[in-house]
Amino acid sequence: MASKGKHVRQKKLHPWPVRLTHWINAACMVCMFMSGWAIYNASPLFGFRFPVVVTVGGWLGGALAWHFAFMWLLLINGSIYMLYGFASRHFKRDLLPIGLAALKHDLTDALRLRLVHEKGVYNAVQRLMYWMVLAAGALVVISGVAIWKPIQLQELVALLGGYDTARYVHFGAMAMIAAFVVIHLALVMLVPRTLLPMITGGVRSLETGKKGHD
Repeated sequence: MASKGKHVRQKKLHPWPVRLTHWINAACMVCMFMSGWAIYNASPLFGFRFPVVVTVGGWLGGALAWHFAFMWLLLINGSIYMLYGFASRHFKRDLLPIGLAALKHDLTDALRLRLVHEKGVYNAVQRLMYWMVLAAGALVVISGVAIWKPIQLQELVALLGGYDTARYVHFGAMAMIAAFVVIHLALVMLVPRTLLPMITGGVRSLETGKKGHD
């Protein structure tokens, strides 16, 4: 007599394109932060400077060379990640939807340090954070290009409110990305078992229907 059973198959938590682009992004962001802070120190927007020990380049010209070199690598790598995310439906499958009720629930649990982490599943807070950092990434690129070529891209500079305002926009977008990195690292320290799958890929078990016989 025919019956239906369960067949368990395993799937990678993080496919290799996600892992590869993640770690390249991480290395690029470190260099972008440190060189960007050195550039900031040459003409501060606020009443502080970043300690020299957390900067690279040694001087403005050197910092700019570091910044532009890793800017291109980050831009190419980020574009590959975005294309893969849409083509593989990674964004739609793992980062959507973001319901207001789920967001309120998960945010409340997170603030109370009661948020349960299910391996391979992004909660509503994580989904929102990823979309916010992607938006900040786009903004930091747009404002950065405007600052880099203010004459050639004067329409873009004007759209951002002028050169000086574009610098503030660039700094604000950088600060958002830095905040994401800090929170991301804090969550990894709170749930360290999430680190290894980002290196090895990890696996999760999926149950699928399978016809069999008694």
